[in-house]
Amino acid sequence: MLLSAIILGFLGSFHCVGMCGPIAFVLPLDRSNQLKKISQLFLYHFGRLLSYSAIGFMFGFVGKGLYLSGLQQRLSIVIGVLMIAIAIIPYRIFQKYNFSRPVFKIISSVKSGLGKQLKKKSYRALFSIGVLNGFLPCGLIYMALFGAIAMGQPTLSASYMFLFGLGTIPLMSGAAYLGNFLSGTARKRIQKAIPVFVIIIGAFFVLRGMGLGIPYISPSNLSLMVKPTPDCVVP
Repeated sequence: MLLSAIILGFLGSFHCVGMCGPIAFVLPLDRSNQLKKISQLFLYHFGRLLSYSAIGFMFGFVGKGLYLSGLQQRLSIVIGVLMIAIAIIPYRIFQKYNFSRPVFKIISSVKSGLGKQLKKKSYRALFSIGVLNGFLPCGLIYMALFGAIAMGQPTLSASYMFLFGLGTIPLMSGAAYLGNFLSGTARKRIQKAIPVFVIIIGAFFVLRGMGLGIPYISPSNLSLMVKPTPDCVVP
């Protein structure tokens, strides 16, 4: 399932270029020095991945609590169904509801901080931009968080979000280097393909939760819910 995080990040980064691309376009990189530009871009991505990992780690405790309650498999099915539903339901329906409203002040502070850091050209500023960028609300990040919670352990949840962020690096780097390099037609075609892949990932989560005994895809109830210890040998 961790592999799905990288693929979701890569395919979803086409969406990221549209949403967060403007930030990547105006990154205060030193374009006169290639080595310095690469190191600055690395710090920006490192800051983003650090934020994603931290968010995944925090939400991982939710998954762990459900795991200890014996609800991990049900959680996997619910998350899979939610992913499929979100991919199928028209986006305009979600636009009627502002899910970020409860944390609007925090988001405003993040955007304000971003604006200040974008005016600077230091290494520290590039890292700070990455960290703040990682905390901006995004529907794709919410989807990735669903998968992270289903991992059932904070470290695995953090790894899921880290790999998700890793998948976004190629296109986000392209945006920083080349600007708006994708045509409108290409973006539209890719945007149409993203929900299809989200549905496939959701189906895998549902299969995982059903415990059909399929190795790596849908492990049995016993292998998913019980971890052997030195004092407990699972037959």
